[in-house]
Amino acid sequence: MDDLEPEAPSPPAPRPAVVLVRPQEEGNVGAVARAMANMGLSELLLVEPAVEVGEVARARAVHAAPLLASARRSPSLKEALAPFRFVAATTSGRGRLPKRPHFTARELALELARDPRGPVAVVFGPEASGLDREELALASCLVTIPADAAFPTLNLSQAVQVVSYELYQARLGSSQLASERTEPAVAQAELEGLFAQLVPILERVGFARDVTFAGVLRELRALAARAQLTRRELTLLRGVCRRTAHALERSVRGPSARE
Repeated sequence: MDDLEPEAPSPPAPRPAVVLVRPQEEGNVGAVARAMANMGLSELLLVEPAVEVGEVARARAVHAAPLLASARRSPSLKEALAPFRFVAATTSGRGRLPKRPHFTARELALELARDPRGPVAVVFGPEASGLDREELALASCLVTIPADAAFPTLNLSQAVQVVSYELYQARLGSSQLASERTEPAVAQAELEGLFAQLVPILERVGFARDVTFAGVLRELRALAARAQLTRRELTLLRGVCRRTAHALERSVRGPSARE
């Protein structure tokens, strides 16, 4: 283990661009700029027709007014998204939605911190209606912000603030984990070796008979990915699986069997 070459450090979690589609309120655009600046985001795109940015927006942006000045305008959402490899589109979750992976704002942030996709854009729809189905279909995933069912709709700038905050916290957490780690995390392929041992054990003890087995495996995989296991931790878990498999085999052969 001591002779293993250190793995290359993981790339930093991305700082996504914020895309506002047909924003209608100048004050909201200014408040979005301030929310972004608070959380370390600096790339703002406006999709036409978008409200003109003037004194009201600059007043709401406070010290983030330069971010407004650098905002780019695009004639269509398709053109705005052309440079991006991964697109998250926000939605209230109501109505008929395209079939896409679905995250909460926090889940999206953790997913991007775990697996940087770069470059990334997060898209927000107009205040009155949100993104339409065709616009949502351009996204890699859909994102919602859980809220009380009696009043589930957030103001545009509030939605940007929540998503920006979660992205910031995930970036901060991944940076702290990276600085604290004394051994690099194992690669995804090595985690698959763990699950190759674990799945037969779960099947033997009855998990496979449960209709939720596929969901259980997804949650276990997500847990393992979030844990960022070191090779020593992975070796320990695989040892536990191996001993458990041996114990199950001995129980089948009978009490007189030896390992």
